[in-house]
Amino acid sequence: MAAQVHEFKVAMTCTGCFSSVEKVLQKLKDKGAENFKILLEDQTVLVSSTLPTEQLLETTTKTGEEITSVGVKQ
Repeated sequence: MAAQVHEFKVAMTCTGCFSSVEKVLQKLKDKGAENFKILLEDQTVLVSSTLPTEQLLETTTKTGEEITSVGVKQ
């Protein structure tokens, strides 16, 4: 399966929030998440992954931040 770019809105208000999200996404690097980009100022996270959206969402909610899936970018 080819990697897709999943977009999430994350309620990040500081660099601590940014670090929490980055930490959980790093754990997915060898499980199907190929790359990710965290945009603190836009409160957006883009993840290039072969994993399903539900699994990415479940993992990132462990940060305690409010996270919603925007969808897969075409």
